[in-house]
Amino acid sequence: MQLSKSLLLLAAQSSIALGQTNSTNGTTDVPYYPLSTDDHFSFVLYEVLSLSNGGGAATGEVMRAAAKIAPGDYESFYNEFKFLADSLHNKAASINATKFPVSAREAYFRSASYYRSSLFYLTGNQTDPRLFSVWETAMKDFDQAISLLDVKGERVTVKGPGFDIPVIFWKSPKADQCKGPVPTLLLGSGYDAPQEDSYHALGREVLDRGWNFVTYEGPGQPTVRREQKLGFIPNWWDVVTPVVDYLETRPEVDKKRIALGGLSFGGILAPLAASREHRFAAVLAIDGLQNIERIAYQQFPPSTQQLYQSGNKTAFDAYMNAVRLSPQAPTLLKWFIGQGLWSFNTDSPYDLFKRLGEINLDGDVLKNVTGPVFVGKGQDDDIGGGQEQIVADLLGKQAYLYEFKTALGAGQHCQLGAEPQLAQVAFDWLGEVFDAVA
Repeated sequence: MQLSKSLLLLAAQSSIALGQTNSTNGTTDVPYYPLSTDDHFSFVLYEVLSLSNGGGAATGEVMRAAAKIAPGDYESFYNEFKFLADSLHNKAASINATKFPVSAREAYFRSASYYRSSLFYLTGNQTDPRLFSVWETAMKDFDQAISLLDVKGERVTVKGPGFDIPVIFWKSPKADQCKGPVPTLLLGSGYDAPQEDSYHALGREVLDRGWNFVTYEGPGQPTVRREQKLGFIPNWWDVVTPVVDYLETRPEVDKKRIALGGLSFGGILAPLAASREHRFAAVLAIDGLQNIERIAYQQFPPSTQQLYQSGNKTAFDAYMNAVRLSPQAPTLLKWFIGQGLWSFNTDSPYDLFKRLGEINLDGDVLKNVTGPVFVGKGQDDDIGGGQEQIVADLLGKQAYLYEFKTALGAGQHCQLGAEPQLAQVAFDWLGEVFDAVA
């Protein structure tokens, strides 16, 4: 979820100047109580805290970590969440899971979340072994947790064109009750978030509505990046189409009622895939984005724009690397570039921005989307440069644009911390779409 949020740094500065700080306060109201004096740490801590809505964290545990973490100190962030994760892992392992499955499950879910969170700021060093060893532990704990659910998540590997696609399929209990197929939501994340987070954010909301819930990851996203060393690709339909092919083989999936959703950067990826893959009853872009590279470029100071447009890759890389490695640079900027280099599997900031620009909804792309599209917008998430409205306008009558309000705590990017409001609005709309399918 962090990609769009990170662009606030560029929007808030007239230049990329070392030593400047940035503010994440919006124009309408203070969106949430700060959890750190480092603005980006505060937002990421809030992101972890929001997992509490779906059993992926506990408020007291996250608030204790927030109190202990030194602002701007990546190792402190890692150590505090690793401590929490280890402690809860040990607690979960000590529970008799046969006798007390709920207790073990909930502890494993939270330890898995904290292991994943501990790694958040480490991607700037792509050779850090903890990115792999701790991730493996996080996956094992998550798998332990889902094995103890009544509705068990099933891990499946789907073959794509030159890569494997990790999928988690959560079968709706309603499919067994009605002994037939039910609607399905296929949900993808974005620039940095793992598919496991999506279960805590929206998975339970989907299952409670009687639908199947399916998540996936493609190149550039956490598991594929780690296991296959692949960065983001612009032909995202090559990720999604094989998953739809797989879903159509499952008897519990209503083939006419499959929807595709995308969170954050996934708000570009989902409509992009749907411009070539037309088997979806609906698409959800949460939130609506069109072209991230353009937003970033427009906020570069003139000298940086000129350097980028010159095509002098060596000079641009040297400049951006100096910025991201400077102790005085704001945390948000350092993370944005470092995470991008990791996600695109490159060591060149110039390459990062160029490839980021290849993933867009420009031109006639959205004219090729054949179904209705929900376009989400957070009232306080104004860093997208108004692209939600642009996306809706390009979609025309197919778009349903909804603005979530800051006054109700839902004005942040992807309605962070107010996922029940997101689910109520977006899934009520989707339910009406499903009902209208002949």
